[in-house]
Amino acid sequence: MNILFKKLFLALPIIILSFDVYSDNHTVKMLNQGATGVMVFEPAFLKINVGDTVTFESTDPAHNSASIPGMIPAGANSWNGQLSRDVTVTFDIPGVYGYQCTPHAMMAMVGVIQVGNDNSNLANAKNVAGQFKSRFVMNQTRLDEQLSKVN
Repeated sequence: MNILFKKLFLALPIIILSFDVYSDNHTVKMLNQGATGVMVFEPAFLKINVGDTVTFESTDPAHNSASIPGMIPAGANSWNGQLSRDVTVTFDIPGVYGYQCTPHAMMAMVGVIQVGNDNSNLANAKNVAGQFKSRFVMNQTRLDEQLSKVN
């Protein structure tokens, strides 16, 4: 039994480190002006692996990143970052996640993250997006364009 315990004890750090090797940290910038227009996340669409993290970087002031209610997979944690602060979110549940900059949502400052190859909540996300984008005063197709990239 003592030998088995020693082997397990020695193997544990390797197992833990192997999880870190396979998870990535992605950066999304919160911008007043970007390649696709004003009030944008860059990139606005990401496809990542389960266990990856995304740091929403407060590149320009007065932005945040917050999940859009109803546009995340069942069982996933929502998030609501503070204004003008970076926020890092870990995505442990596969599926489609919609997010916004709360003060600039009406300007369609939104983004989409697909975690893994799971798109089982895409229909629900599109349904919620249909209601959510009715608040947009500009860029009415931005959320649809990002959702169209989910495969």
